[in-house]
Amino acid sequence: MAEQKTNVMRLLDQKKIAYTAHSYPHSGEAVDGATVAGLIGKAQECVFKTLVARGSDKNICVFVIPVCCELDLKRAAKAAKEKSVEMVHVSEINTLTGYIRGGCSPIGMKKQYKTFLDSSCLGLESMIVSAGKIGAQVELSPQELIRLTRAETAALTKES
Repeated sequence: MAEQKTNVMRLLDQKKIAYTAHSYPHSGEAVDGATVAGLIGKAQECVFKTLVARGSDKNICVFVIPVCCELDLKRAAKAAKEKSVEMVHVSEINTLTGYIRGGCSPIGMKKQYKTFLDSSCLGLESMIVSAGKIGAQVELSPQELIRLTRAETAALTKES
C-alpha cells in the first residue's frame, strides 16, 4: 500500500526538505508521546510533542518539547517574552491550528505562530514531530524545522 501523504509531508516535499515518515497503529484516539516513541521504535528524547499556549497578551505561541518532558510555563513565558502563558483548551486546538489533539504539528498550521523548540533538539541529528494526523510522524533535522517554522530555541522543560 502506498504511503498516505499528509499536508505536512506535502509541505516538506514542496520546500525540498528531507524527512522520513513514520507511522504507527492507532484507533483514531490520541495516545501519549511515550507510547508513540515506543510504537515507532525511537528514543523518547528524539520524539517531540507540539503544545499550543496563549500568552498574557493573548498571542498564541507554539512550544515543541520532548515527549518525555513537561513544559515549564515560566520558562515558556520567558522565551515568548510574555508575563505568563497558559495552555489553550483542547477544544480550541483545531480552530487555531487546523490540527486535532494528538495530531498537532508545528509545520503547516493555519497561521504562523511564534514557535519555540526546546534547546535539547540542537544536540540531535534528527527529531520527530507529528505529521499532522494521529498515526503519522515525520523525522527531520532540527535545523530544517527551525528554519521552516522560523522557530527560536530555549530551555522549555521542567528540571527533573
